[in-house]
Amino acid sequence: MQLKAIRTGAILPRPSRRSCIRVCAKVSKKDGEPRVIRGKCFVTRDNIDTDQIIPAEYLTLVPSKPDEYEKLGSYALIGLPDNLYPTRYVRDGEVKTEYPVIIGGQNFGCGSSREHAPVALGAAGAQVCVAESYARIFFRNCIATGELYPCETSVRLCDKLTTGSEVTVDMENNVLIDHSTGATYRLQEIGEAGPVIDAGGIFEYARSQGMIKTA
Repeated sequence: MQLKAIRTGAILPRPSRRSCIRVCAKVSKKDGEPRVIRGKCFVTRDNIDTDQIIPAEYLTLVPSKPDEYEKLGSYALIGLPDNLYPTRYVRDGEVKTEYPVIIGGQNFGCGSSREHAPVALGAAGAQVCVAESYARIFFRNCIATGELYPCETSVRLCDKLTTGSEVTVDMENNVLIDHSTGATYRLQEIGEAGPVIDAGGIFEYARSQGMIKTA
């Protein structure tokens, strides 16, 4: 059994221990709890690549070890240029971000196929990213690891929002609300990717559906 993600042609593979790194923590949603996330947003632009999300020098950190998972999160988005992003996603000396919502432009997550990219964002405390478009592999890795929801929109939110704005991402009604202005923007449905991320990733979803036998 395969699950079709909401992006055209993006098919989630059968669970494979070689295809997904193990992590310590993921999206945690209780049954029946709505997919609604409110908090400050961190605004990025187009073509944010995986080297900017988590530089290669930090890939030696092992996400399955709690202390290293936490440390990995402290370096999330550290590769962004200081002249364009004077506000750090995770403050120096901190391990968690104050921005649970990331706003992107086009082609968010481009570059290498490293699964550490969505893992680092999730470890930092990101819960959802809203962008115009994603690199396909990054999009799939978000789903496979269960670290954060990759939402899409046809609206260029990176031109309408600023870092620190309070927003609500309502995946039940497919809208983003900017609480500073009251403006509401349409989102695309998360679709069949939603339940996989709800469960904490492809392994956990497969187990919950009886696709993987548990001891």
